[in-house]
Amino acid sequence: MHPPRRRLLLLLLLSLGLLPAVTWALLAPPRFPGPDARPRAGAGNGVGGYEFETRYFRQRLDHFSFPGVGDEEFFQQRYLVGRAGGWAGPGGPIFFYCGNEGDIAWFAANSGLVWEAAPRFAALVVFAEHRYYGESMPFGSKDKAYNNSRSLAHLTAEQALADYAVLLTDLKRNLSAEASPVVLFGGSYGGMLAAWMRLKYPHISVGALASSAPILQFEDIVPCAIFYDLVSNDFKRESLGCFQTIKDSWKELDEQGNAQDGLLKLSKTFHLCQTLKSSEALSDWLSSAYSYLAMVDYPMSSDFLMPLPASPIKEVCRNIDKQPEGTSTLERIYAGVNVYYNYTGTVDCFDLDDDPHGMGGWDWQACTEMVMPMTSSEDLSMFPRYEFDYGLYADNCVKSFGVRPRPRWITTEFGGHNISSVLDKFGSNIIFFNGLLDPWSGGGVLKNISSSVIAIVAPLGAHHIDLRPATKEDPDWLVSLRESELEIISVWLSDHYGAGGVLFQNAAANDQAAS
Repeated sequence: MHPPRRRLLLLLLLSLGLLPAVTWALLAPPRFPGPDARPRAGAGNGVGGYEFETRYFRQRLDHFSFPGVGDEEFFQQRYLVGRAGGWAGPGGPIFFYCGNEGDIAWFAANSGLVWEAAPRFAALVVFAEHRYYGESMPFGSKDKAYNNSRSLAHLTAEQALADYAVLLTDLKRNLSAEASPVVLFGGSYGGMLAAWMRLKYPHISVGALASSAPILQFEDIVPCAIFYDLVSNDFKRESLGCFQTIKDSWKELDEQGNAQDGLLKLSKTFHLCQTLKSSEALSDWLSSAYSYLAMVDYPMSSDFLMPLPASPIKEVCRNIDKQPEGTSTLERIYAGVNVYYNYTGTVDCFDLDDDPHGMGGWDWQACTEMVMPMTSSEDLSMFPRYEFDYGLYADNCVKSFGVRPRPRWITTEFGGHNISSVLDKFGSNIIFFNGLLDPWSGGGVLKNISSSVIAIVAPLGAHHIDLRPATKEDPDWLVSLRESELEIISVWLSDHYGAGGVLFQNAAANDQAAS
């Protein structure tokens, strides 16, 4: 999910988009980080140094109905299979990544833990693309798939999980690997899918690593203000002055936007390619940056969403605070946000209509079942205060898509209320990772539920940092954290194979020898 763009303000989704004054009640919430909308070179054979083969599976469009013979509809689902040289073969483990809302090659490039851990367990790596994203388009094209509510009707989490279950079952059969244990992986929305798949299809996998998965961000399970309070806390911990400057900026931006020639002045201050037609578009652009910065406040440099330095919020606040005396509040804001949108210094002007992260089909999903109510508190947040208005939210979804949301469907289908008692009785073998700098951690599982449903929490961690490729900049706590996750996965596989598990024993011996 991504912070929303102006052209979708009245669309959708949740109730957050972060604009000043009364307009805030009309906006959409932040979105999970998603891939760059532009194609990436080399995606056919590998990304990020990880080599794979691209395959396609003839997937059923609707798993939950039985149309007459000749009326069935199918689409080509893309999936990536790692080069099989290190796989133990039939009976060996399969590491399966549950694709998110975007191009699967991008998620493969940013989920190094899956690739880097696979040789240790002699595991086969598979990344499956989510229906309606990337190349996995029903009806043959994105235009046709996204045409209307009828064509989008099968874009749901339930259908996606069924896709993964059917794909895995067929793949294992074709590989004569019916006995191979499957470990599920996923981050963000993909982490939610991994956890839900472990619960809905317990016979398909032996366990799931659900990283930064806000499965509790529904209804009133967690405080509605938690997301934006956490974003604000990330800035406040770096600099109280920075926090206050941002908090004060919304009123100034609104006032200048309403003044004579104010939109022209704002456009020049923020180096925009085109003159603003309203201040809301700029507010949305700024708030998107703050939310993203909180999600990817990694202690190492990264290009997950944008090329960014290590601890980017620290850099943003340094730029805001260090401006000379007499610098206006909005000029300080520009100096700060420039770290996010132009850290490389190669951008001459900013086009607010250019969404570098791609909106995809999440707008539809949030207008149907992924309803996450959010608010902004006056005291703790650096954003303007507003309340979630479900009636307005639902009306916008009707106007945009012709559908009315089902705000209680996700908790009916997958649970969420009384999560500790439910998963203690009915769940097993799930790791919930959360970094507390990540604002989505407010909707995550932060405490152990049982001996096998485990919460791993990193106070200095950000959005699914555990899944990211290992680097020389990784702090010791991150290295140790990843090792803890792999040790738990090792226990799952040991339990599956038992004392006589020759395949697993050989893989473990090879890993020890290599190290």
